[in-house]
Amino acid sequence: MALIRWEPFREIESMQRDMNRLFERMMVPGDSGRDITAAGSSFIPAAEMHETPDAVELKIEVPGIEAKDLDVKVTPEAVAITGERKVEKKIEEKGMTRSEFRYGQFQRIIPLPTRIQNDQVQAEHTNGVLRLTLPKAEADKNKVVTINLGSQNNQGNGQPASQPQGQVQPS
Repeated sequence: MALIRWEPFREIESMQRDMNRLFERMMVPGDSGRDITAAGSSFIPAAEMHETPDAVELKIEVPGIEAKDLDVKVTPEAVAITGERKVEKKIEEKGMTRSEFRYGQFQRIIPLPTRIQNDQVQAEHTNGVLRLTLPKAEADKNKVVTINLGSQNNQGNGQPASQPQGQVQPS
């Protein structure tokens, strides 16, 4: 068996060439006129979540996407949003056009911090922001849990506490 000398800088140079090729493919449309999304980049809308005592409020940025181009599915544990930002066709005779917008289909699944009543969700789509009000399931509203830390008096005298420490008891 022959020993081969390891040259870490050669591997780094190879990785640098691969990364440069990847970025070049992302920036240059293919021969078929594909946009940047087809070359490996995708559009993922940003989301913001706020939990209140009665509901979970979810806002998703979807600028340039009409409500008819969105599909929202809600389960008691998650929200799935799919849609498509369509490419605007422009014809320019002279000069150059540069676009940093991302087009194409997207899908986003957002897990929820608590179970919700998925049959009572309210939605609003204005100014490129989708707002969902997701009412909490009745069992998860006002849920109070008592934590039993064991008896402080029994510590150090060799007698076990009446219940193991850290045991959770629902009220």
